[in-house]
Amino acid sequence: MPEPTPRPASPLAERLLDGDLYVGDPHRFYDELRSSAPVAWCASRGFWALTTHRDISEVSVDPERFRSGAGILVDEIGHSYDSPPTMMHTDPPAHTRYRRLVQPSFKPTAVRPLDESIRQIAVALLDDIVAGEPFDIVPALSVPFPLQVICRLLGADPARWPTFYEWSEATIPGNREMSPDERGAVQLEMWEHLIGLAAERRSTPLDDVVSQLAGAKIDGEELSEAELAMFLIQLLVAGNETTRNLISGGLVALAEHPDQLERLVDDPSMIPTAVEELLRWTSPVVSFLRTATRDTELSGVSITSGDPVLMVYAAANRDPAVFGDTAHTLDLSRDPNPHLGLGFGTHFCLGAPLARLEARIILEELLVRFSRVELVGDVERSPSSIIAGVTRAPMILRP
Repeated sequence: MPEPTPRPASPLAERLLDGDLYVGDPHRFYDELRSSAPVAWCASRGFWALTTHRDISEVSVDPERFRSGAGILVDEIGHSYDSPPTMMHTDPPAHTRYRRLVQPSFKPTAVRPLDESIRQIAVALLDDIVAGEPFDIVPALSVPFPLQVICRLLGADPARWPTFYEWSEATIPGNREMSPDERGAVQLEMWEHLIGLAAERRSTPLDDVVSQLAGAKIDGEELSEAELAMFLIQLLVAGNETTRNLISGGLVALAEHPDQLERLVDDPSMIPTAVEELLRWTSPVVSFLRTATRDTELSGVSITSGDPVLMVYAAANRDPAVFGDTAHTLDLSRDPNPHLGLGFGTHFCLGAPLARLEARIILEELLVRFSRVELVGDVERSPSSIIAGVTRAPMILRP
């Protein structure tokens, strides 16, 4: 039997899982890795790191060559599941069938009527912020806002958002210091609640997403408990994590770039393009994994069947090959803006229209009340290599 092709290890790639990288600004490191080894082998964990927009886009649109079913996180390398924990862990044709079930609830025409109810949540939270007084944007706005929206979509009591927050945090490695037993207990509690909620909706349907899923059928059969949990956990976690970190990271960016905020204040019609640029700039999801299904190549580097490849979206979103000399410049009028902040291809974020609507509403309502955003303390970030989380951002908002 021929020996496997040797993989030249990259010392830089080893840093990709170092939490200290993410509590600061990782983009200088991404630039160094992209220029020296755009397809870099991390020998300690056994994966290829991809940092160019071109390679990540290529992997994202080719599920036959790079599958999701073997895991989407580095911690899942070598693991297997009896059933996929989320829809992100599936591949066509199963992924296509699953996505078809829920996509109608999240297409732009379905999300648009939610504007009023979502705006009410935003207004209530922003009205509690006192102009000129310091506060932390994370617990005051960016955490409760998308969680209350998700509660309403699930038909759950919005007052329970703190519990949903704990459940969501327990699913993201690196987000919160928890022992494996603590994390498992919280995840079991989440599973039992969501499955119980689905059982209630099967007997008494309401006008919500849970009722739609509880009554859905594939090939004439209702979804199993595992399939229901797969959908509902993804809705809960992905539905709030991305928007939460877009809002907190986006407001930090506006505070750090007052010239861009001034442009937005002077011309609120820029808000839609501003949302896209803040998605590029913050890259709420740092990275996800795929696994090669056959021997192949990326940028001339040989990839062996079974090799995991880590798509570092945050690096791709500052790739000068796509965004030119202004890749590291925040430009709220950037158009076109082919960022990968919501993924790309088969697994493009199902909730993208909802995330964009929530971000637009927050900016619209904030600009009605305030014209300046000032940082008044150190910004603290999560050490997670998966989610670009802001955990503390003390600010003052001024009229």
